[in-house]
Amino acid sequence: MAFVSYLVENKIISSQHIATIASEEFGVPLFDIDTMNIELSATKLISEKLIRQHNALPLYQRGKRLYVAVSDPTNLQGLDEFQFNTGSNTYPVLVEEQQLAAAIEKAVDNSEEQLDDFGDAELDDIDLGSDEIETNKDDTDTNIDDTPVVRFINGILTTAIKAGASDIHFEPYEKKYRVRTRIDGILHESKTAPVALAGRIAARIKVLSRLNIAERRVPQDGRMRLKLSKTKAIDFRVNTCPTLFGEKIVLRILDPSSAQLGIDALGYEPEQKKVFMETMHNPYGMILVTGPTGSGKTVSLYTALNILNTDDRNISTAEDPAEISLPGINQVNVNPTVGLNFSDALRAFLRQDPDVILVGEIRDLETAEITIKAAQTGHMVLSTLHTNDAPQTITRLANMGVPPFNIASAVTLIIAQRLARKLCNNCKAPDNIPQEALLEEGYTQQQIEEGVTVFKAVGCDNCTAGYKGRVGVYQVMPMSEAMGRIVMEGGNAMQLGDQADAEGIADLRKSGLKKVAAGLTSLEEINRVIKE
Repeated sequence: MAFVSYLVENKIISSQHIATIASEEFGVPLFDIDTMNIELSATKLISEKLIRQHNALPLYQRGKRLYVAVSDPTNLQGLDEFQFNTGSNTYPVLVEEQQLAAAIEKAVDNSEEQLDDFGDAELDDIDLGSDEIETNKDDTDTNIDDTPVVRFINGILTTAIKAGASDIHFEPYEKKYRVRTRIDGILHESKTAPVALAGRIAARIKVLSRLNIAERRVPQDGRMRLKLSKTKAIDFRVNTCPTLFGEKIVLRILDPSSAQLGIDALGYEPEQKKVFMETMHNPYGMILVTGPTGSGKTVSLYTALNILNTDDRNISTAEDPAEISLPGINQVNVNPTVGLNFSDALRAFLRQDPDVILVGEIRDLETAEITIKAAQTGHMVLSTLHTNDAPQTITRLANMGVPPFNIASAVTLIIAQRLARKLCNNCKAPDNIPQEALLEEGYTQQQIEEGVTVFKAVGCDNCTAGYKGRVGVYQVMPMSEAMGRIVMEGGNAMQLGDQADAEGIADLRKSGLKKVAAGLTSLEEINRVIKE
């Protein structure tokens, strides 16, 4: 029994006197609840069990603020649980104990009458689970029967998908449990939860991902699927990692529709698109896509695979893991723990008469040598490397130990890329930048004289901090004969960069400045994603 309820029921002090003193002492506004119209939609946000347990009643909601009637302003646990279950910031409103008890009874009766109208009831019924083809009923029966946690996770997932997020981070700390989503490449805090619920949240996600709930000492990888409709489902790649205060869990959102966007939606300049299309249709050779994690390499490669995916081609991929399922393509997940690595998968592919091979990443000399031999013997090979720009990719292969002759004869195209946030068309505004500053940024005098309009981010209700969506920035560098000679002579990345510039190939910086001049993004954003 709450302390205030005990005092009132035993007539030690009147509820009106307690409320007046508490309002002055804690600085919480005192309301006469009998004169207020309580929003029924607000009372339905919290279950009757929690309302009675904490002797607190949601009064009304304004945006992300939820005002809660309490008779004891020290009832922080109740306010925390209300905040967790609704995702709103809770603000206490002081009400006399007897008035509050009567209001709770009235609100609960009204809620029971209209229970079927509960606004977020669909969150309980989302079809969410492992994406395994076969489901073990014994495993699914171990689901955590915890409605607030289920609703919390379902709400996080659906909100992130609607916002176009790419990742969701569940992070436990000593005094806080934080959920962040990465939208257009930037992390934003979206929710918080009581620290005491960290274990239950982790257990729920691990059950859905078919991971070992009892194992909390080592990282684990899994997948789960959210069915939005009969024809559309979103997959999540799940990774857990033990931290000081619990398991951090990161969900990568794998939307199959991202691989169906088409090359025109990726942001290639017309001349870059032409080179890419022509090269991918060659009967043999190697296309390498480079860039840091999260720069859109997978989408570029999957877009190429979709274009090449015809009935007359045999296409096989080795990935770690395969992020998006592509019908008509033979996809293999490498699994080093059972002895299946990239090189083993490639050897198997070459015995199965392939036309196109995709290797998720070239990580070692053995994989590099096999992919290059495949490119030299009548196969089109696509793969990725982690380098800063296209010329450095050649240096990276040479440092792995690949002979210069093999590099020059096998590599046909290198694409370096970044993803920059797009300016919101509803609120972007021209930015007044002096000519001297534009010259320092990289624009030529001729471009400035012809007229360069630079826009800046403003921000509105339709975007996030002035940006909405992302666009690719590319350096598309075909291997010319001159570049091949530089490679054969042991040239470095700087020499290759100079040759690319002489051949009119725009580097990442110049490509980014084109996007700025076209009004697609801002100088600030290009400076963020592309370093000199």
